[in-house]
Amino acid sequence: MIGPGTRFISGITYYTYGLANALATTRPVSVVLLRRLLPARLYPGARRVGARVSNISLRPEVSRFDGVDWYWVPSLARALAFLVRRRPRVLVLQWWTATALHTYLVIAAVARRLGTDVVIEFHEVLDTGEDRLGPVRTYAGLLAPRLFRSAAGSICHSEFERDAVSRRFGIDPARIVVVPHAASDPYPAAQPIRPAPDGVLNVLHFGIIRPFKGLEDLIRAFDGLPEEEAARYWLTIVGETWEGWDLPARLVAQSRYRDRITFVNRYVRDDEADGFFRGADLVALPYRRSWQSGPLHLALRYELPVVVTSVGGLVESVAGYGGAVLVPPGDPDELRDGLRRAAGLAGRRFDHGRDWVEVAPRYAAALDSLTREGRPAA
Repeated sequence: MIGPGTRFISGITYYTYGLANALATTRPVSVVLLRRLLPARLYPGARRVGARVSNISLRPEVSRFDGVDWYWVPSLARALAFLVRRRPRVLVLQWWTATALHTYLVIAAVARRLGTDVVIEFHEVLDTGEDRLGPVRTYAGLLAPRLFRSAAGSICHSEFERDAVSRRFGIDPARIVVVPHAASDPYPAAQPIRPAPDGVLNVLHFGIIRPFKGLEDLIRAFDGLPEEEAARYWLTIVGETWEGWDLPARLVAQSRYRDRITFVNRYVRDDEADGFFRGADLVALPYRRSWQSGPLHLALRYELPVVVTSVGGLVESVAGYGGAVLVPPGDPDELRDGLRRAAGLAGRRFDHGRDWVEVAPRYAAALDSLTREGRPAA
């Protein structure tokens, strides 16, 4: 499996580690980590690159090479030597960014020479920030299809994603298997972090602050509450600003309920994240667009009520989850009504139903169906 390590840590890092650990309980697993994804100065979270904000780790039995740098020398040769020694039956490439494309093309070519089946796991067709940059979009559009078409198959997490991947890259939908996204394991137990006073509903928004996240809609929805009703709520925002998207910060500063908003504008450690989720009464995630959401799956794992917009694969992610309130995207009025409905669910816990114990066997079966293991004999 190839995915990002902890130097440029992100939700895909947590997913890669979680998947590798889950599969390692039933089969040998090796991991090649992408160490330096791009020049640090170009990374939106450049100030924290290399900082230790997480204690996640791979199981001892998982072989690993940490890791490959974007400039290759000498890390790529060492990674390829690791691949040759391991000679895996299947190579899984975590796809979400064009910064890894040149490395993936080389590693996939070597893997195929070894007789290894290559499987692409899609988390996005392309990172939303990259997709807005014409040269990056063109580069990915020219080279990524070569990588994808040469693969034995692909995995994604919803029917919405399967359709999007098929349309964007011309991949036969029959070669794409849908495996639900696992709800992330809770972080190590910490004391609740709860800025809200007793008796007040603490609404948590968690995650990187980017234009597509819709945080400005949540602040406007909160600001539109009548004064007597607003006294029942507290808004806690935890996340690092990316892409210079400071509109939410400006709206917080201007809010008439500024004294009822806690704004932690940075990437928090695992124990802090755990504290904020344990201190929340409900979670609000008003994305304008999204394939999947790490914060959403964390909210499900903490069994909290969640207000989420009906975009992308999120609708399928909360299907059957009794604590989900779906609202249209980009509409603060509808979002405000969603908060009111979710308030009636506060204090209850809901069965998430999709942890790694449940998802890992389905993932393993998907790999078998896409590779030689699942093909009929000639």
